[in-house]
This record gives sequence, structure tokens and C-alpha cells, in this order.
Amino acid sequence: MNQKNIIFYFSDQQRWDTVNEEVTPNLCRLAREGVKFENNFTCQPVCGPARACLQSGLYATQNGCYFNGIALPRDIAPLARYFNNAGYQTAYIGKWHLASDRLPGIGVHCESKPVPKDRQGEYQYWRAADVLEFTSHGYDGYVFDGDGNKIDFKGYRADCINDFALEYLDKRDKSKPFFMFVSQLEPHHQNDHGKYEGYKPTVEKFKSYPLPDDLTFLKGDYREMYPDYISAINRLDYNVGRLIDKLKEEGIYDDTIIIYTSDHASHFKTRNPEYKRSCHESAIHTPLIIKGGGFDSGRTETRLTSLIDLPPTLLSMAGIPIPDSYMGIDLTVMEKDTQMKRDCVFIQISEASNSRAIRTERFKYEVRDMAPTGYAHHKSKIYFESYLYDLKKDPIEKNNLVRDPRYAHVRHELKYLLLKQMQLADEEAPVIFPALKKRKK
Repeated sequence: MNQKNIIFYFSDQQRWDTVNEEVTPNLCRLAREGVKFENNFTCQPVCGPARACLQSGLYATQNGCYFNGIALPRDIAPLARYFNNAGYQTAYIGKWHLASDRLPGIGVHCESKPVPKDRQGEYQYWRAADVLEFTSHGYDGYVFDGDGNKIDFKGYRADCINDFALEYLDKRDKSKPFFMFVSQLEPHHQNDHGKYEGYKPTVEKFKSYPLPDDLTFLKGDYREMYPDYISAINRLDYNVGRLIDKLKEEGIYDDTIIIYTSDHASHFKTRNPEYKRSCHESAIHTPLIIKGGGFDSGRTETRLTSLIDLPPTLLSMAGIPIPDSYMGIDLTVMEKDTQMKRDCVFIQISEASNSRAIRTERFKYEVRDMAPTGYAHHKSKIYFESYLYDLKKDPIEKNNLVRDPRYAHVRHELKYLLLKQMQLADEEAPVIFPALKKRKK
């Protein structure tokens, strides 16, 4: 078969509702040529674990990367290996977050140092940092090449990371297909500054940009941070446009599949003290656009999809057999079969809590254990129901129905659907108890 080039363009912490003509005109144009997935969700709302799911095709508790700071295990075949073996050139650019081990006694810590060759996921071309937010800010910073040489950059970070992608298109062997993974950090907040850092010339433009309804009835930092957040996404879109222009200049746009998505979203400190690690739509609902490879209808897809579906879909679009171990569904099959759909998407939540959740077309259901955080462990034998939302009646998740007796039958059905998903992900079926009663004040 004629192997298509594939570009996977990955943002960090981007909400699904930020894709529109005002903020992302290039993504909207891409969607009109491909397919926009309106109900796409992460399977792990935190950076490292989400990336591990993409690079392994497995859920976080299967691949072992259930916290930030756990390296991708060597006994798991990384995504790039399949592309390398199929004759593709492979390139990784931007944030990796799968090389360092924070666990005591492991010994490899490279969050701001060069990623060792054997921890680069077998990508042939490398312009990356393990934790890009530790080697850069919204403006200026550095990455490394595959041999560990430091490469400084000046300017807005999203522009510079995109420049490395454009540089790769010039350097590649033009007689072979390529798979390029571009992992931007924007619009993720800058950790050491404790804030989002937009593109300075456009932040003022978005000062009055409307806030999402799912934020404004809660306390958080969205009023202060949203203009920078939207400005950063607008600049990402500008860079997607630059990349598309380059593909067209080289005459390979029609021979290149483009996938755009994000690792998780952002709830702006409304659901817990930070931005993610929550079952709420504001943390798990992400954009997904695919152009090419059979996705060319220009329509909006409303069926449920998950980040875990993208590894098998990528391999399928390249004509590479999908390993039996992969957990997601091949979206190229779903695109052809109008009757095919998921019962739910499954979400594993770690760090802020040890939780499991499912999202169906109508409901959101979460359980969690009694630990005050999820850092002590990543799985449990006993969980308690914690959240239930009727998204048809309450799309902004204002009313938690987990103790509402009118929804007892719904919780019963969702509990067994969740247990099924946990077992499919090789978790032992736990005991799930009803939510604890609220203490009287």
C-alpha cells in the first residue's frame, strides 16, 4: 500500500470547547477537510500517564506509568518501534515526560537533562526535553538532540517547538514516509511561575473572551488566567497553520495524515487545588481532529472516543498490524461502520485521588478510595461512589447526584459497567460501596 506520512500534533491541557473560528481558524479549516470528534476524552487526566498510554497502547495501570515521574518500561514495545519496523522515519519533538524516575532507588532523573538514548522511545530523530516546562518558559528555553546536545531557543515556546518540526521536514529522507510526533507544552501553565503564559501580543485581545459556564459557578483562577490560556491556544493554531503551509509548499499535504488532540483539559482550580486530575468534563474532555487516512468527510462525529483509541488508529492508518495487547478501538473501523460505538469511555485518575470513572453518552460516574491523595498507591480493593452527573440535564456538572435515591438504578447499572471496564484493563474487580453520608454540620 502507499504509506501516508503521519503527523501527530499534541497540545497540553487544552479543553474541547476552545476550538472555534475566533480562536482556532486553522484547526477549523482542518476539521472541514477531515473529521472533528465532539466527544473525545482522555483516559488519564495527567501529563505523564496520558503520554504513556499513547506510546504503549495500554492503560496506565497496565503500563505502570500511573504517576508523573515513572519512565516507560523497557519491556513494553513503544509506538515508534512499529513505525520503524514498517519502514517509516520517526521523529519526536517537544515534551516527552516518560524518561525520568522519581521513585526512590530507581536512579535516572532527567527532567531538565538530556534523555538517555535508551529512554527516547526508539524515535530516530529527537528534539525534545523530558519535562519541557522545566527547561523553558512561555518564552525562551532549550531542548536536546538525540545525542544529548543542548539546543537553545529564543522566542515564544510554541513557535520554537514548531520550528523544530519544520526543520525536520527539511532534513528527512524525502524518499520514505515519516511519522512525526509534535508535543507542544502550550497551553499548559508554567509550573515555576504558577500561571498560564500566552503569546504577549494577543493576550489583551482575549481579555473579554467569554468564560465557560462550567467554571463560573465555582471558585478558581479562571478570570485571571483565561486570557493567557486562550492566547496560547490561538498561537498553537497559528503554528498548525505554518506547518500546513510547509506541507503544501513541499507538495505532500494530500499525502499526510494530521491528528490533533490534547492529553487532558483544564478546570482552573475549580474542582481541586490545581488544573486536572479530576473526572469532570473540564479536565477530561479534549479536542480531536483527524484529517486524511479515510477521515475526509468534513463532518462532526458525536460518538464517544478516547485517547486510548489513537495508538491502534495510528497503526491502522499506516497499514501496520495492531498488537493484541492494545486497549483502544481502531477509529478507522468506526468511521466506516455507522452502527459501531462505545458503551462508555474509561478514565483512571491518580495523584490527586485514586479514582476510576466512566463517561457514557448521558452520565458521568466516579468511584474513589478513602486515601486523602492518590500518591500513596494507584489501585485499591475497596472504592466508594463519589460522583454521578446526569449530563443531559446538567452538562456543566453542577449537581452531584451520587446520593440521590431517584438515581439508585442508574448507579447500579453504571457500577457494573465500570467494573467491566476495570477488568478489561486487567484490574481486579474491587468492592464498590455507596457514597458515604455527608456529615451534619
